[in-house]
Amino acid sequence: MDSVKAKKHLGQHFLADSNIARKIVEALRLPDGVTEVLEIGPGMGVLTEILLQHPAYRTSVVEIDRDSVAYLQKHYPALTERIYSQDFLKMDLGKLYNDQPISIIGNFPYNISSQIYFQVLAHRQQVREVVGMIQKEVADRLAEGPGSKTYGILSVLLQAFYTIEYLFTVPPHVFNPPPKVQSAVIRLTRNTTEHLDCNEKLFFKVVKQAFATRRKTLRNALKPLGMTPEDTTDPIFDKRAEQLSVADFVGLTKWVEAHSI
Repeated sequence: MDSVKAKKHLGQHFLADSNIARKIVEALRLPDGVTEVLEIGPGMGVLTEILLQHPAYRTSVVEIDRDSVAYLQKHYPALTERIYSQDFLKMDLGKLYNDQPISIIGNFPYNISSQIYFQVLAHRQQVREVVGMIQKEVADRLAEGPGSKTYGILSVLLQAFYTIEYLFTVPPHVFNPPPKVQSAVIRLTRNTTEHLDCNEKLFFKVVKQAFATRRKTLRNALKPLGMTPEDTTDPIFDKRAEQLSVADFVGLTKWVEAHSI
């Protein structure tokens, strides 16, 4: 097999510019002595080829497309033992890497990019860094701070545990087939917050509930969590979810835990 046809249902858009590919790989910093690198959705290996040139990296790839797996096995035989033909969203990274810290990189399929970041959050104690190419609109959202209309659930949850950097924009014409949108590369680096100063499970629940009806004030948005009018007299409940920082949400979570039924 000498090429792979991009599959629409998998959200595949193969990067065809080696200079941009090198720039993406060079964005990896491998913090905390990380040597394990997992590439998501390698396709025909434009990033993989460059990653394999770095002897300090122990590169593995995960690919759900069988045609791409066959292509990689043929063209990168040294990688064969580290090609995982499965769905990243169902992977147990702790088991796979024996709880070792890892960095993740990839030209992420646009139709599951948000889900990829939720999977990263689920393994946040292990995933120290993520360099991902995603739809520019999503990249803008993840990197935004409070007060923006695009600031949302993933912005808050990721920013609680990662420093997010918008690195550069990528035009459609460098892909095959070209997507109908601009793309962007962002880097997430695990921050020093090992655990939030609140119930983390409840924190996730509060953030999701607060943004579920983002036009409502928190007083109304958080009613499903059992908050009564008497519990929500603090001025913070006059605000909307998009106005709160990560620290504000931590404080809000403590309040909810103390006052909900």
